[in-house]
Amino acid sequence: MHFVQAKTLLNRENGMNVYRGCMHGCVYCDSRSRCYQFTHPFEDIEVKENAPELLEKILRTKRKKIMIGTGSMCDPYQPCEMDLRIVRRCLELIDRYGFGAAVLTKSDRVLRDLDLFTSINRKAKALVQMTLTIADEGLSRKLEPNVCNSRHRYEVLKEFQRAGIPTVVWMTPILPFLTDTKENVEAIVDWCIDAGVKGIICWNMGMTLREGDREYYYRAVDRYFPGLSLKYREKYGNSYEVVSSRNAELMTWFHDQCEKHGILHTPEACFAYMHELPERYEQMTLF
Repeated sequence: MHFVQAKTLLNRENGMNVYRGCMHGCVYCDSRSRCYQFTHPFEDIEVKENAPELLEKILRTKRKKIMIGTGSMCDPYQPCEMDLRIVRRCLELIDRYGFGAAVLTKSDRVLRDLDLFTSINRKAKALVQMTLTIADEGLSRKLEPNVCNSRHRYEVLKEFQRAGIPTVVWMTPILPFLTDTKENVEAIVDWCIDAGVKGIICWNMGMTLREGDREYYYRAVDRYFPGLSLKYREKYGNSYEVVSSRNAELMTWFHDQCEKHGILHTPEACFAYMHELPERYEQMTLF
């Protein structure tokens, strides 16, 4: 872990990454790709220690209330967050200034801030996004070794459901030859239905692989499934999009189930909901 003084914080979509790098060890992580130009080892977390100060300057000058997001690149609930509390300080500012907050994580540490999400949701809008992609606990321990498994994340979603905080699930990536089965997808969707999620983001039954990420992924899967990378190379070559041969069948089932249970199920619909801060919230902050 090392500390930096950041010059900027929010991107064009009003997202921020307080931490850069990750300790979860997920073998499929796209953020390892060379295009993101990490100049330090991925597990050496870069901490933007002045993030709260930068955020407060932004919130003070924003005329229009917006949703502030975090977690699109690296998980905001790294182990170090429990001591540093930088994400919590940012959420406290979002709450104080009446903005909305959306977080994306795989960690049950997000429950620490349930009180803040509840307060933000009363004044504006809070949204918790959770990645669920591997239902089998044994496989999850191999492919997502340093984070709680998907069943436990489902239980976290249930906690937010009970608190009235809306949730969205990222059911991605789906790994060809490993998790592209009806059994896996059905288990995840069943959890989502039971947890009352607002939407599920799934572009297709597949994953992306590019330089940096691809090599890491192949080494990891061969460690647990010797020779599996050869199957990937033979079928997909160096393709960026790696889509399961079961894609059509599984996506049809997925969309049908979501439609049946009133769950948003296209990325466009999910993102529109996530970025939406209803006018009634903005009016409430004036009084």
